[in-house]
Amino acid sequence: MKVDFYTCDVFTRQQFGGNQLAVIPDARGLSKPQMQQIAREFNYSETTFVLPPEKGHDRKVRIFTPTREVPFAGHPNIGTAFVLASNGLLGDISEDRVVTFEEQAGLVEVRIARQQDARLWCELLAPQSLKIGQVVMPEIAAPALSLDVADISLNVHPPCVAGVGLPFLIVELSSQEALEGASFNMAVMEALQNKRITPDILLYIRASGNADIKARMFAPLDGVPEDPATGSANCALAALLTHHDPADSGEFSWKISQGVEMGRPSVLYARTQKSNGSVAATWIGGDSVMVSKGELCID
Repeated sequence: MKVDFYTCDVFTRQQFGGNQLAVIPDARGLSKPQMQQIAREFNYSETTFVLPPEKGHDRKVRIFTPTREVPFAGHPNIGTAFVLASNGLLGDISEDRVVTFEEQAGLVEVRIARQQDARLWCELLAPQSLKIGQVVMPEIAAPALSLDVADISLNVHPPCVAGVGLPFLIVELSSQEALEGASFNMAVMEALQNKRITPDILLYIRASGNADIKARMFAPLDGVPEDPATGSANCALAALLTHHDPADSGEFSWKISQGVEMGRPSVLYARTQKSNGSVAATWIGGDSVMVSKGELCID
């Protein structure tokens, strides 16, 4: 059995930056164990498998890390839409087009736009409203990141679990030095997981200059020691910051830098809408570039 694949870099305008993604544009005939094996073989943070829709939308999409299937993720949706559109599999994209992917977390809408330089821009609407979970004390969060308690900022929110389709432990740090010096402590992360707290951690600082936020994301228990660009986590962060903003209504936006410490610089654009004190919608978007195409030979 021969299966076509494409790889692209997401949240970047340059090859070999951003977050790598493998896309199987026609995954019919592949079993779940085969999908997991293929994702492990690519060993990217995620691989997507595209299937015919089951509920009348554009496509069904399944997303796998090297170790498990996940209900939703950011850069896989952006990259999958980019790959399908780049290869003419979604029809004409001369004008803005919204496609809907059926996923475990729900329906994911992705807007595809042709920019002035002919590049494709993709932006997804988070499939779920903001869910805020357990607060994690700095005395627990800091060791998970190999940091001191003083490196945790509590100015806006304590370390807490939040998500808009996939949960993350979100931790604001107090300095650039803390962000650069952080590294995951596997034993502490395993202890978090044993307490039913997600060990997937987004750490960030407020920035100035070329970005509003600088972030990193560790998910070693999912086979992703560090992720260069995490759309779902930054989508959750944008929603969380909007939740804590004192404004009752309005629109908010952030330019987010990630992946610099890994040598894969990424730029993500998040925006939210707030109405009557609640986060009404959250989006994350960015550029992508094609890297390779090929064929898998499956026994």
